Amino acid sequence: MPQLGEIRKAREAGKLGTCRFTWATCIDCGRGRWTKAEKGKLPLRCYSCGRKLGGSRTYVTGSNHPSWKGGRFKSVGGYTYIRVYPDDFFYSMVNCTGYVFEHRLVMAKHLGRCLHSWEIVHHKNGIKTDNRIENLQLVSDDKHTQISILEGKINRLLKEQRGLKQEIRLLHRQLKVV
Repeated sequence: MPQLGEIRKAREAGKLGTCRFTWATCIDCGRGRWTKAEKGKLPLRCYSCGRKLGGSRTYVTGSNHPSWKGGRFKSVGGYTYIRVYPDDFFYSMVNCTGYVFEHRLVMAKHLGRCLHSWEIVHHKNGIKTDNRIENLQLVSDDKHTQISILEGKINRLLKEQRGLKQEIRLLHRQLKVV
């Protein structure tokens, strides 16, 4: 049996990794265990006693939380998420955190039904935060791919056209000089 405070390498203590582990006892139940020091301090309780203690805490969520921002936020991808609660008809559309994309929610409310996961809502003008119903279009995956490819080609051709127009203007100016 190890002595209280004894330090061993992970493999010697029957653990994985390269850290060092210390033999410690739980202040509640007195059971001994190998534990890793976090920020120079050993945990006072074993896992099961810590879980019992942690379960009694109450967490403030939603609009009561001091960091609440109104139930909407912008994702890294540029889309807006909206918080939907369990008593809402559209709750079946939420992700694991209770949020749904705003453009999907707008389309679902317009149709009066929940959208299936395979249904795609396309932004016609390409602006991800423009969630007006006039700008949204419900499409299947293959049609969305076709639309995206065609929009890309159109944008590329428009860019080329602008470049050619500038070149024509330059050539006209050079002709006037000569």
